[in-house]
Amino acid sequence: MSQPKRVSFVSLGCAKNLVDSEKMLGQLVEAGYHITADEADAEVVVINTCGFLAASRDEAVEIINQVAERKKDGRLKRIVVTGCLVQRDGESLLGIAPGIDALVGVNNRDDVVNAVLAGASKGRKKRAAKVDQFLGEYYPRQDDDTARLRITPQHYAYLRISEGCDQKCTFCTIPSIRGPMHSKSADGIVAEARELVGDGVVEISLIGQDTTSYGLDIDGGQRLAHILRRLNSEVDGLGWLRLMYVYPSVMTDEIIDAVAECDRVVKYIDMPLQHISDGVLKRMYRRVNRQATEALLQKIRRRIPGVALRTTMIAGFPGETEKEFEELLAFVKTFEFDALGVFAYSQEPDTPAGRMKDQLSEEVKEERVNELMLAQQEVAFKLADRRIGQEFSVLIEGSAEDGLIPSRHAGQAPQVDSLTWIDAGSTDRIPADADVANIGRFVKVRCTSREGYDLVAKPVSINLPVIS
Repeated sequence: MSQPKRVSFVSLGCAKNLVDSEKMLGQLVEAGYHITADEADAEVVVINTCGFLAASRDEAVEIINQVAERKKDGRLKRIVVTGCLVQRDGESLLGIAPGIDALVGVNNRDDVVNAVLAGASKGRKKRAAKVDQFLGEYYPRQDDDTARLRITPQHYAYLRISEGCDQKCTFCTIPSIRGPMHSKSADGIVAEARELVGDGVVEISLIGQDTTSYGLDIDGGQRLAHILRRLNSEVDGLGWLRLMYVYPSVMTDEIIDAVAECDRVVKYIDMPLQHISDGVLKRMYRRVNRQATEALLQKIRRRIPGVALRTTMIAGFPGETEKEFEELLAFVKTFEFDALGVFAYSQEPDTPAGRMKDQLSEEVKEERVNELMLAQQEVAFKLADRRIGQEFSVLIEGSAEDGLIPSRHAGQAPQVDSLTWIDAGSTDRIPADADVANIGRFVKVRCTSREGYDLVAKPVSINLPVIS
């Protein structure tokens, strides 16, 4: 029987998972497979899953079972499930998603080609209705994320500098799924960045479960500031370098200085704080208190003028009292984060927090999420109104929609933040032959108004030097 050649790929979850998806896609293409966006045309579907929260696991199982229905018409021959959910649940996943033909854990990402090949699991266990299984224990992941087939737009990409996490947050399942911290080599990171820029990328977002701890597993020293400076000086053609997933308790003066001093590093820091009340932070085991958090945030704002700060908070953590929630709510109102996301606490049974007493009801959690988001909405609208009349550079995101061109300024990260819409009809200050809608081009604009969370602007000039 001939082996299948047409493969469709579904990528779920976070940006870190997306990098795994892109690497697996690259491996499949190198092995001679044709990647199709049309699942109905595929002989094999690969589903890279997220297993972080109950909601993400439910979504993954629903998609797997929906895809499995297509086996009935005979064209779809094989379903390969990869990623965090597989690493978390292993063979037990087959009890709720019986249509699976192969399981690939996060430590066995590079076995995806073997998993797509029916019956190619040499030396592997083949149990549970002859399902091929590639499920290894923790070992240092391969540093090589090059040769990816990217599914982000051509002009931006994510660069993972580390895998796993050594933090012990009581609510988090990542260490049990992704394993301990493992940093890539500095030379490998620079080489990957150069490859991405050579492929048309002008904006790179550095990601990891905890980017601030980069290097600690190598020799006990933090190396993030060093990486920022190397990428800033050694990667020709890079426009913006963005720092994501910063952990507050290990944020250093050296990292702050690097963000402030490197011209390609945008003045933007994504620092998930999760809470501000000392009692909740202690139960979360965040290893930081309110006083230290506020001192750090004030230092960042003082030493990086104009910095955009993004964070996330968890509402309804076990034992969160009304007083602790009100403290968080007041903090969100007064500190004025440039961007803020809120998650309702998800009780994960395999975590210390999942076993805590005083679990809050879903109704209370949702009410608190809504209160926080309404408070942040007022903050976001106020900060956006302050932008009106200002001039700044933006990066074009796409083609015009109803006369407006989507773009982002340095304080707006891809996929998670708001947009700046350029009035495509305002061309009085642009040369007549200019293609303003060229995706990936930097354009200087003047903000004219606000639409919800988004900004509206008119172009001032094009082809500016690549600066933030």
